Amino acid sequence: MNEHEVRSLICQVETIVSGAIDRVLPELAGADPVVRRSEHADFQSNAALALAKRARVKPADLATAVVDALRTDGAAPVNEVTISGPGFLNLAIADTAIWAQVAARLASPRLGIGTPEQGRRTVIDYSAPNIAKEMHVGHLRTTIIGDALARLLGFLGAEVIRQNHVGDWGTQFGMLIQYLDEHPELAWQHDHLAEGTSTVSALDGLYRAARAEFEAQPAFADRARARVVALQAGDPATIARWREIVAESEFAFREIYDRLGVLLEPEDSAGESFYNDRLPDIVAELTAAGIAVESDGALVVYSQEVTGPDDNPVTLMVRKKDGGYGYDTTDLATIRYRVRELKADRLLYVVDARQALHFRLIFEAARRAGWLTDTVDITHVAFGTVLGPDGRPFKTRSGDTVKLMDLLDAAVDKARATVAERGHDLADDELNRIAGQAGIGAVKYADLSTNRTKDYLFDVDRMVSFAGNTGVYLQYAHTRICSILRKAPDTGAEVDPTLPLHPAERALALELDTFGDVLVEVGQLLEPHRLCGHLYELAKAFTDFYEACPVLPADPPVRANRLALCHLAARTLSQGLNLLGIAAPERM
Repeated sequence: MNEHEVRSLICQVETIVSGAIDRVLPELAGADPVVRRSEHADFQSNAALALAKRARVKPADLATAVVDALRTDGAAPVNEVTISGPGFLNLAIADTAIWAQVAARLASPRLGIGTPEQGRRTVIDYSAPNIAKEMHVGHLRTTIIGDALARLLGFLGAEVIRQNHVGDWGTQFGMLIQYLDEHPELAWQHDHLAEGTSTVSALDGLYRAARAEFEAQPAFADRARARVVALQAGDPATIARWREIVAESEFAFREIYDRLGVLLEPEDSAGESFYNDRLPDIVAELTAAGIAVESDGALVVYSQEVTGPDDNPVTLMVRKKDGGYGYDTTDLATIRYRVRELKADRLLYVVDARQALHFRLIFEAARRAGWLTDTVDITHVAFGTVLGPDGRPFKTRSGDTVKLMDLLDAAVDKARATVAERGHDLADDELNRIAGQAGIGAVKYADLSTNRTKDYLFDVDRMVSFAGNTGVYLQYAHTRICSILRKAPDTGAEVDPTLPLHPAERALALELDTFGDVLVEVGQLLEPHRLCGHLYELAKAFTDFYEACPVLPADPPVRANRLALCHLAARTLSQGLNLLGIAAPERM
């Protein structure tokens, strides 16, 4: 533990119950004490029921023996243990211990949260838009989930390396570059476009025009193919124009990342082109090891783990018949580079669940090649699809993919209307700022609060609601706490541990105490919805506390303790929202 870390009460209870079990049943030392929160007490242990059969005793008898051991050796912070049902242990925590937790977390700059990921170099691959293409709804989940994991793992001490594997190479660029050179009058750089028009929107339209001309004009098609050869050969003029297209696209992506509050920077981009000169070595290593073999003029890797419907091994294409390379080879190169050169301990690929087979084959090949060893943890952080009102993948009425910026505009507009309906005295610029925070936060929370492996319905009306499990509800809960603190006398947040706890104070304090444990769990399981669920339960616990326990009108000692709970709740909500990449406004 570091100097600022505060062990949660549930961890302390697990330790003492585990110690008692070890003394009663030394042959089962180290068994899970099965401690959980309970409606019947602060905590409940079901260990006696879980272990009785292995110990060949009745659960009630084992529970009695564990209680005796706890009472004999002392069980602080537990001050009462009772047995219920067939052998459940109900454990109540001393009021003084709970207040001590509140005080200790308030005194810590990190809310008492440790850094269990310290020293672990973690590479997170996420977002990955295509150069010269607009970001669309399909980029939403990878960008939001990846950024939340980067924030959270970094907070837990990991050395996080963000990697934006942009699609910046391919034959389409030869076609686009040739078209731009033949139509110099066309505007597409950001400083030549009308306000509100994005570079990638302009380039996307120009690519469509180039494609149409490619298909209709054989002479243009020949010139475009020659430009592809020039690009791949490193022709200076062609490379210069390609770099300009990449830079302009990065500028447009930056606008969306800034609006979303995403931490990706241009220097985090390591696109397909970054790996071009590494691909021949990838093929050479795989061939020399006998992993890649020739098949009908191409080089492939036959899986030893996965077979297709015909019972034949599924294949990875590492070099095509024409000598070209595809995604399979490039993704293998990312693993080798990130392990060998970035010295990664953990690799996370935040990519659509529909790519599960691809990543299974990639990971298998990398292990067979020796690039992935048991010391490196690698995970395909899969996610489901964003659905439209019809329950199908989200499209426009014309069937096109929904542009990400249009989707964000709709959420912010709806949030502005929702805030305005409640009545306020905000100036227009303040209203716009709050609407932006609420709308963007609503989109991100709706995504992150859903189990990432499941699809979810994009319903902007529900997202911006002030009621229910929404980002706006959590933001509003934070503003309510801030409002109390603004009105409170500036007397600090001293805690008197001798005061008895009201049940609502107790429930709030216990919920606050589990924040760090939830973060660690999310860091291990890579499931941000668990943090969202915790923050929602915390906001509800604060609402119950606020309704049951007057804060400002209370007598000074009681008021000080309740203000301490308010301070801790505000800091915890703010920190939790920040780790999700969501603003925590003080007014709304």
